[in-house]
Amino acid sequence: MAIGFSNIPADIRVPLFYAEMDNSAANTASSAMRRLIVAQVNSDAAGDNIGGLVLVPSLGLANSIGGAGSMLASMYEAWRKVDPVGEVWCLPLQNDEGVVATATVTVTGAATESGLLNLYVGGVRVQATVTAAATPAIAASALAVKINATEDLPVTAVAAAGVVTLTCKWKGESGNDINLQLNRLGRTNGEVTPAGLTVVLTKMTQGAGVPDQVDALAALGDEPFEFLCVPWTDTNTLDAWKGAMDDSVGRWSWAKQLFGHVYAAKRGTLGTLVAAGQTRNDQHVTIQAMEAGVPQPFWVQAATLAARTAVFISADASRPTQSGSLPGLDPAPASERFTLTERQSLLSYGIATAYYEGGYVRIQRSITTYQKNAYGQADNSYLDSETMHQSAFIIRRMQSVITSKYGRHKLANDGTRFGAGQPIVTPSTIRGELIAQYMQLELEGHVENAELFAAHLIVERDSNDPSRVNVLFPPDYINGLRVFALLNQFRLQYSDAA
Repeated sequence: MAIGFSNIPADIRVPLFYAEMDNSAANTASSAMRRLIVAQVNSDAAGDNIGGLVLVPSLGLANSIGGAGSMLASMYEAWRKVDPVGEVWCLPLQNDEGVVATATVTVTGAATESGLLNLYVGGVRVQATVTAAATPAIAASALAVKINATEDLPVTAVAAAGVVTLTCKWKGESGNDINLQLNRLGRTNGEVTPAGLTVVLTKMTQGAGVPDQVDALAALGDEPFEFLCVPWTDTNTLDAWKGAMDDSVGRWSWAKQLFGHVYAAKRGTLGTLVAAGQTRNDQHVTIQAMEAGVPQPFWVQAATLAARTAVFISADASRPTQSGSLPGLDPAPASERFTLTERQSLLSYGIATAYYEGGYVRIQRSITTYQKNAYGQADNSYLDSETMHQSAFIIRRMQSVITSKYGRHKLANDGTRFGAGQPIVTPSTIRGELIAQYMQLELEGHVENAELFAAHLIVERDSNDPSRVNVLFPPDYINGLRVFALLNQFRLQYSDAA
């Protein structure tokens, strides 16, 4: 009997009709590209979910886990503005050993007219009504009441003697990044401090500490995630995730094959960001630059970047993400935005960039922090984050085909005579399968040069282990259109037309 059955025994004698199911040739599914948000919860948050993975299908659950106004809740809300249907998981962390960030809003004078105090906290406007003749104590109290009534803010407020003290809802240096602005839209948009009052802001400061990533990575385990948003960019955090994503022993290793890519954002001057880029060299992390004047905190920008990337890559793993809009983010004032020259410098030192156009902050180029090979020489093989997603997509495709079609096959040398229908595979059969799949990938726009791929593809049976096949798989990834250069060689008149 040539046909190989998995379950129907060869010696059955009871009549008559028997059928078994075999789905090995029917699998056309692709792996789910799950999303992960790693974020802090409020100091008063409690529950079994803290420190563990949890599937979060709604903003209500995010608020329940992290607390209203928490980093986790604001990242989830930002994510859903871009990616409304993706499967989003959260890893809530608490920083018990940190110090909270604080700031003050000091009101002096006496209002000579009624009006509004317009305070922006992390890009979110809070308006408090001030009546004529209001004292500093009254105005400050009104502002504090409005702040506390706006639950999705990352701060709480206490007013005393004309001074509003703002306190971050969680411990850690991240609280220092909460931007405070007064009348951000200006007088032309109706934002002006009522006459007679003077309002002075201080920056959020004193925040210290970052959640320990060791416990977070332990909780992550071997769960697969394609898009991982880890907002912190301190050395300890990035080193921990570099180890977790490592090609030899981490999520990109041959033994785990979990893949995925980490997205973050960092605020700073050109010098600060370039210096930060010079200290990193990791193809599995993308850090997007933020100007100092960007109203939203870095964790919101990181979540929005990761969400936009998730939507684009899920639709087409090989298409560049450049120009993708980042809803919910406001640009820095025009005079404070990075210039073309500055963005070129950032991209030369492993820091991704964004730009503002058409009413949206947009992805310009999501490069990784990888810049040099093991010998310290310049290396652009892992320049763009899209290359990492493209690699994972193609490997998963090959993995799905081989495991679905040949998961329980026998292995024989080329030229072996066996009956049709036998579950036997040879190196040439595998070679043909890989070439066929590559041609399909080419039709789908993920690779190119199928003929050269076939010429360089090597499939051979291991000389020491007869149950093993070794493959040299040499794909030629299709490239994104990154630069269009045009030489405008103009004429005032073609001589032939004179």
